[in-house]
Amino acid sequence: MIFSYNWLQSYFKKKLPKPEKLAEILTMRSFEIEEVKKTGKDWRLDIDILPNRAPDCFSHIGIAREISAITGLNYQDSSLILGENISRPNGKTKDFVSIEIKDKIACSRYTARVITDVKVGESPKYIKERLKVCGLQLINNVVDAANYVMLETGQPMHAFDLDKISGKKIIVRKAKKGEKIITLDNNKYDLAQDILIIADEKSPLAIAGIKGGKNAEIDNKTKTIVLEAANFEAKTIRKARQKLKLQTDASLRFEHCLDINLTEQAINRAACLIQEIAGGKITQGLVDFYVKKVLPKTIKLDVAYVEQLLGVKISKKEVIKILKSLGLNPAKSGIKLKILNIEIPTFRLDLSIQEDLIEEIGRIYGYERIKPVFPLAVLIPPKRNIDCFWQKKVKNILKETGFTEVYNYSFVNEKDISVYQSNKHKTAVIELENPLSAEQRYLRPCLISNLLKNIQKNQKLFNEIKIFELGKVFRSGIKTGVEEKRMLTGILTGDDMFYQTKGIIDSLLNKLGISNVLYNNCKELIHCSQKCAEIKINGKGIGILGEISAEILAQLDIEKKVCVFAIDFEKLQKHCSEEIMYQPISLYPSAVRDLAVLVPREIKVVDVLNKINIAGKKLVRDVALFDIYEGEEIQEGKKNFAFHIIYQAENRTLTSKEIDIIQDKIIKTLEKDPEWEVRK
Repeated sequence: MIFSYNWLQSYFKKKLPKPEKLAEILTMRSFEIEEVKKTGKDWRLDIDILPNRAPDCFSHIGIAREISAITGLNYQDSSLILGENISRPNGKTKDFVSIEIKDKIACSRYTARVITDVKVGESPKYIKERLKVCGLQLINNVVDAANYVMLETGQPMHAFDLDKISGKKIIVRKAKKGEKIITLDNNKYDLAQDILIIADEKSPLAIAGIKGGKNAEIDNKTKTIVLEAANFEAKTIRKARQKLKLQTDASLRFEHCLDINLTEQAINRAACLIQEIAGGKITQGLVDFYVKKVLPKTIKLDVAYVEQLLGVKISKKEVIKILKSLGLNPAKSGIKLKILNIEIPTFRLDLSIQEDLIEEIGRIYGYERIKPVFPLAVLIPPKRNIDCFWQKKVKNILKETGFTEVYNYSFVNEKDISVYQSNKHKTAVIELENPLSAEQRYLRPCLISNLLKNIQKNQKLFNEIKIFELGKVFRSGIKTGVEEKRMLTGILTGDDMFYQTKGIIDSLLNKLGISNVLYNNCKELIHCSQKCAEIKINGKGIGILGEISAEILAQLDIEKKVCVFAIDFEKLQKHCSEEIMYQPISLYPSAVRDLAVLVPREIKVVDVLNKINIAGKKLVRDVALFDIYEGEEIQEGKKNFAFHIIYQAENRTLTSKEIDIIQDKIIKTLEKDPEWEVRK
């Protein structure tokens, strides 16, 4: 926004700081100066006004008020006292022109005055010089006076030739279909039906809040003029300006909202100026359409809160002085109290709460005077989030074993659902009311489907893929409605990965402080082959482990074998423990013996392990299964388990004879069952 230095000086009796110094002062009080340039005998100040300060600072009076508050210099508003010609018979404004407002939302106030017997000509030198500095085109003394008052007060105005207005009636309405207008710059515009216009009984006279038209243009023959000053809805003007691609000084101001009470002050100032420089007689009274009167509001200001928010002690006396310098009025009844009632003039649309007032106090007081200090506060450590802790723990453990975490969308398509559905295994899926696409029609009932898609897309890029995801799945329950829970699911590719995956789960559970883990055969899972198992802790199932069936892999064009584990994270978390059992490393060496046992096919590994541990007691340090075989050399209905048995004592080195005795005891224990045979 461009301002004239000489014009600003005219509001002050004392001399203002030099232009460069004034720019520096304004910069320190939240006004950014784009340019300071000498123009003839004047200086041009280009000041960047923040949008919230547009209603009062898009004017020379507004900036003068700010300079006064910052520097302490007294300024004088140059608004003139209105001199009306009340002696003329039938000289009331309403006898000359009438107003009709058809859109009371888009136009909340419309004020008009009539001036007769004007002499249109050139403007005085001081007006022309100031308008040139501010970048406005010179037209004639009537139009220049309207533009001059706009720059002075911030209120856009327009002057019409009354004799060119059909029916002597001004109508504010939306444009009709097919209406056009030729503006003052001779450009023709097609008016959309949502554009607000000023019209007479026959045709449009102006685009409301943007630009006047040729139909009622002021020219050298004009004798009687109608001055208008209105308050238009910012949204309406902005939309019209964008459609017409026409931005003016008036539209810029209306788009940022204006003080509704500014119309009367500005039109009186303009009428007096026109009477001064163009002669004429001002008719008596106003034609003023005012939908709802806006009065100054009051904000309560806690003086103690000023220090608390700014971090510096400012006396109540200085607070009141700063507020008064900005045109804000502390109520007399509240001055002696700790709570001040501050009356906010209607031109300060940016002030609504006491924090706004405190910001103004700090700005005028000077931010540079507020010394930075470290805040005094009690630091309270946040309450530990157990849920987040175990999620992070699980993720770190899996990453240490070579897994990569993935994040997939929570949606699947119909094909993904059908792959895992059968008449025997139906999952109640949840369909979205407004899916983004057919590929995201359902909420995922499991994590496996999207993980397999990850495998399908990346299988040609990697020889081995190990990925996992920890996320929510969604199912529809008959009694509970929508059910959601978190699942931990991992997928590995490669041959014979079942037991490797089992080892990874064992390691994961062990590091989470979980013991008493069992794996039960489970052949009821539609997406798994015969190699599958249910994972149990303390006899209760928490998840599954298995190889994906060849049928599903073929449907998804996955060439490699895939092993998967899926664990209910909510159930897993209940068993997690941070307690660590410390066991010292033995000083004595261990010895390893292998043992193979032939058992019926329905026998589980855990049954054999239990008997070995019972027979070996404390001297059996660990037992590890390293092979399960069912083949041609094994009789039908049987299978062979092969184990590594680790022997170790805590207080001595075991001799070969001692180990042989324990080994024989284990063999005899296993062979007590006639269907079990230890292979020698």
